[in-house]
Amino acid sequence: MTASIGLFDDHDIVRAGFRSILGGHDDLRIVAEGRSGREAIAALRETPMDVMVIDLSLPDLSGIDVLRQARSSHPDVKVLILSSYPEEQYGLSVLKAGASGFVSKELASDQLVDAVRTVAGGRRFVSRRLAELLAGGLAGDIETPLHLKLSEREFQIFSKLAVGRSITEIAADLSLSAKTVSTYRSRLLEKMNFRTNAELTQYAVRHGLIPG
Repeated sequence: MTASIGLFDDHDIVRAGFRSILGGHDDLRIVAEGRSGREAIAALRETPMDVMVIDLSLPDLSGIDVLRQARSSHPDVKVLILSSYPEEQYGLSVLKAGASGFVSKELASDQLVDAVRTVAGGRRFVSRRLAELLAGGLAGDIETPLHLKLSEREFQIFSKLAVGRSITEIAADLSLSAKTVSTYRSRLLEKMNFRTNAELTQYAVRHGLIPG
């Protein structure tokens, strides 16, 4: 059985590399590509696919935004999130948000084919390192970062606030009212014991969630 794959990353050279990695296998076929979250969502509407491979940091919508919409409109499509950040920073959050797997770009050449095959087969892909983090978290061996305590929607808004997006811009991105976004902002600030957006940004930089 051949798995149909959508590949979405805003860097042409990255997509070319992943295309080369996946293209060498007869059971994997790339049927759609794009540079942005909106292109990913449009492709999902127009092209049947089994797996969406999505960069976490796209120029318009984040990979989490695309994941949320894909889960709502096409629940059978599996979403594999890629990130330049290490698993320690984003992997747990991505799995919590409902992704079928997470692959750090640092390890993508070694793990990508296995990850795509795993999620196409209906299983969740968890690397050995991420499995250790999950086991450690369940056993209480590692301290849970504050951002992992946020709900999926709170984390979406946190990510946008941390990079300087305004309430109005976030509301437009997520099809919410500005009042609703403000309510979520107040809630997540309270959960993380912060008072300002600047503190959110400092936290995000410190934990490698956005570039410093």
